[in-house]
Amino acid sequence: MAKKSTTRHLRDAAEPILSVRDLVVHYPARTGHVGSGAEVVHAVCGVTFELHQQETLAIVGESGCGKTTTARALLNLRQPTSGQVLYDGDDLATLSPKAMRRHRQRLQIVFQDPLASLDPRMTVREAVAEPLRIHRMTGAGYRERVDRLLSSVGIDPRDADRHPHQFSGGQRQRVAIARALALEPQVVVLDEPVSALDVSVQAGVLNLLDELQAETGVSYIFVSHDLSVVRHIADRVAVMYLGKIVEIASCDELFEHPSHPYTEALISAIPIPDPHRERARERILLAGDVPSPIDPPEGCRFRTRCPRFANQLTEAEQAVCATRPPELVELDASHASACHFPSAVRAGALL
Repeated sequence: MAKKSTTRHLRDAAEPILSVRDLVVHYPARTGHVGSGAEVVHAVCGVTFELHQQETLAIVGESGCGKTTTARALLNLRQPTSGQVLYDGDDLATLSPKAMRRHRQRLQIVFQDPLASLDPRMTVREAVAEPLRIHRMTGAGYRERVDRLLSSVGIDPRDADRHPHQFSGGQRQRVAIARALALEPQVVVLDEPVSALDVSVQAGVLNLLDELQAETGVSYIFVSHDLSVVRHIADRVAVMYLGKIVEIASCDELFEHPSHPYTEALISAIPIPDPHRERARERILLAGDVPSPIDPPEGCRFRTRCPRFANQLTEAEQAVCATRPPELVELDASHASACHFPSAVRAGALL
């Protein structure tokens, strides 16, 4: 699978089609104890980014970092606590479900498990056609349009009267992508779209997404925990840890010049197909578990697992990390990092 080119960048070329500003999502913890409603999960804590036309922005991080909650809040599937999601002149975070309806045609989502997201009672043709019926787009050529959508994702229209369980996992995900593209959206959120698929099938779906983007100009927000997948699809990458973006950069810049120690650790965990290089390189191992989002650490949230904090910083520098939350600061025009002591490590030491 060829790596996606990141040369078309975007940032200063045009206004973003989607802007996220200081997005916060908190919700009550489910502790199982009556009267414990005071505990709050700090799922997303002040996330800011922009998405441009025909761009793929990946959001990556470990399980529980807030990336899926962020993605769902963008589409108002999870009500934000505060912040703004700006699209087409509207702050989506403030819209009621009824007011949000007019934007649904242009903002779509593909979920991780296509078997769970496709109605098992519907045939594949009915599933892809459903958004068109809901939005009353069933005029002349309606059936032909559904067949073209299926063909565009590699599903033979002659098989479209079968049900989802009669297809493989990769085929079902292609059907889910066709359904998401039926309304010709501007933005598609892809929530772990290939994590449940075999590696060979992943490659086919990723190549399909790239081809569809080139044909239609759609923009993707690609949620994943797998950086080896992200580097083949993304134009830019936002790394999340415990509800915050800790680094954001163009894909090439992030992999070649990681700045945040968490990013360094994630990159060092990517397997290398060359066994000699794999054995010779030094991996960055993180101590302990991710802290609870109910009670995140003071100061830098990553410091409790940060190898740099434990082994390289002076006591005075450690005091800074322990007491002051780092801001996301631009290192250059395409790279920002939330670290008090950003690294100058180059990717050759990690990959």
